[in-house]
Amino acid sequence: MNPIGALAVEPAELAHTRSIDHRSTAVRDFVAATGADREPDPVRRAVQLYYAVRDDIRYEIYGADLSEDGLTASTVATVRKGMCIHKSVLYAAALRAVGIPSRLMITDVRNHLVSPQLKRMVGDVFHYHTLTVLRPADRWIRATPVFNRRLCRLYDMEPLEFDGRTDSMHHPFDGIGRKHMEFVRFHGDFDDLPYRTIIDGMRRQHPAMFAGATSFRGGSSLVSDAISPRSL
Repeated sequence: MNPIGALAVEPAELAHTRSIDHRSTAVRDFVAATGADREPDPVRRAVQLYYAVRDDIRYEIYGADLSEDGLTASTVATVRKGMCIHKSVLYAAALRAVGIPSRLMITDVRNHLVSPQLKRMVGDVFHYHTLTVLRPADRWIRATPVFNRRLCRLYDMEPLEFDGRTDSMHHPFDGIGRKHMEFVRFHGDFDDLPYRTIIDGMRRQHPAMFAGATSFRGGSSLVSDAISPRSL
């Protein structure tokens, strides 16, 4: 597959790495189930994979596995759930599996999607929010295949759509016009997940979220939080 015509591709942008293990059976099977490996147009490939990750991999922060193994694309494709880091890692791997260069972008955001219960532990700014940077055509674009349609509906947010040609990264307002999801810091783009930077930074910024060295506290689910009377 030729993802970007005559533009040069850096080997690191398509590399099989510790986290972005796109040659693994689990990632290959995930991609095959979407049909993206049979799509000749790289832009359409990117869009198919975006929606598969966004809506078929459940977003969940409670009990998130932040171990090095838990943050590999193959594990995420197998367990089919995770938070922004997990889902962006899987999307980056799926893209590389079909010949599309990808990276990970690490950011801090204000008004990240959290329930009131979680916000009491996380605070107003969520650190090390992760999205995917990709180049399906002639330029790099950013995409966030993180919050699925049902979760967005429960939290009065518009789901992020993606056309494969322009950035899809902001939730500027929720469904009733309130300001939402403001990016306050960009840590950079990375060819592989900067694991130590993220885990050490999250433990420093969000200590109340951790139940162990590499796992978040358990709970019900963000869906349950949204429909619980306690969250209103």
